[in-house]
Amino acid sequence: MWDERYAQDGFAYGTEPNDFLRAQFTRIPPGGKVLCLADGEGRNGVFLAQQGFDVTSVDLSVVGLQKAQRLASERGVSLTTAQADLTQFDPGSNYWDGVISIFAHLPAEPRGHLHRRLVRSLKPHGVFILEAYTPAQLATSGVGGPPAQQAEMLMTLNALKFELSGLDFVIGHETVREIQEGQYHHGESAVVQVVATKS
Repeated sequence: MWDERYAQDGFAYGTEPNDFLRAQFTRIPPGGKVLCLADGEGRNGVFLAQQGFDVTSVDLSVVGLQKAQRLASERGVSLTTAQADLTQFDPGSNYWDGVISIFAHLPAEPRGHLHRRLVRSLKPHGVFILEAYTPAQLATSGVGGPPAQQAEMLMTLNALKFELSGLDFVIGHETVREIQEGQYHHGESAVVQVVATKS
């Protein structure tokens, strides 16, 4: 599915970074190592590389990551890409200054396991930034997020507080906002937004 989506002309989610990430990235230690999960065609990873971070973008789709490298080249920056299934991905331990999860939706059980691994992977003072669709998205007029038959992939703040225990939540709320991110994310959107730090 993802290779097919990213093989289309243009960029499925645009080339500009996610708005919440753009507003919060300065919390990450400057010049640090940043992991971008499910980064697709690279819009978020390339943006962070432009800000001077050492970025690794991970995605299941080789096609998406190839486009991420092209976008980085066009913008005059470099980033590392890694093809991986996030349900099996090992982010290491005490390594990342920032971890970015923008609409990285997985089934509940493997997502919980991944989030616990990500907590372990952050350095002290590392920052975790997340935006994801909530179950309320199913009732909005917006386009984006897992369908009703995959509702367990939607996230709530309470679930994230449990899965990310060990981090201190600086921001944690559910809200509805307008999103314009290409043809697959647009309109009224019910999301959860998190910024959390490791002591």
